[in-house]
Amino acid sequence: MSDTQENKGFLAKHGILERSPTLLLVSSLLVVTVGGIVEIAPLFYLENTIEEVEGVRPYSPLELAGRDIYIREGCYVCHSQMIRPMRDEVERYGHYSLAAESMYDHPHQWGSKRTGPDLARVGGKYSDAWHVDHMIDPQSVVPESIMPGYGYLMDVMVNAEYAADVVATHRIVGVPYTEDMIAAAASDVLAQIDPDSDSYDDLLERYPGAQIRNFDGAPGVSEMDALVAYLQMLGTTVDFSTFTPDASR
Repeated sequence: MSDTQENKGFLAKHGILERSPTLLLVSSLLVVTVGGIVEIAPLFYLENTIEEVEGVRPYSPLELAGRDIYIREGCYVCHSQMIRPMRDEVERYGHYSLAAESMYDHPHQWGSKRTGPDLARVGGKYSDAWHVDHMIDPQSVVPESIMPGYGYLMDVMVNAEYAADVVATHRIVGVPYTEDMIAAAASDVLAQIDPDSDSYDDLLERYPGAQIRNFDGAPGVSEMDALVAYLQMLGTTVDFSTFTPDASR
């Protein structure tokens, strides 16, 4: 028997699997199990799977509240937060996304669809007033937009009393919030919209680079304040003018 005939005879044996649902199921589970072990087991022996990048920090309590609103309103359905390392994406949105930028996201907001533009680098791209107008009446600033309005966020106030609980919950899943951060969470929510607050310096010490101002221009801490604070910090924690990737990873 020739080598070609032997090979054909061996390859033809896949018919045994195709004719036996039970054998096919068991074989598939075996392949998935082995593949899963090969990919997952090494992660238990690595000290860190994400390159640490200077500047990346946990969200401030107000930014965290804004992120929760972002998730609640389903913004991730139409907007991604992941710039792929391809020329067209980098030229349009900016530096490709780093894993470290999502290390404190639970869950991450990479998204899977772009009905609207990617938001990974939206921080600082537009003014606070632009964001507020865009949320109230999207078509007033982007005529071709199909985004619905979220003007009611101006009328709903953030309850700072729950900030500590939210921060503490994120610490449970690995975000390095300290006891001091948890204790000061409620006051930090109020301080981030008030540049004249006595807690200004303490807030910046806990969350370097946090933007402190009245984001929606109205009295009180509204959900609009929180959402704009979150959007304005996206992509701003890393200084890409000095960032150099770790080629050893």
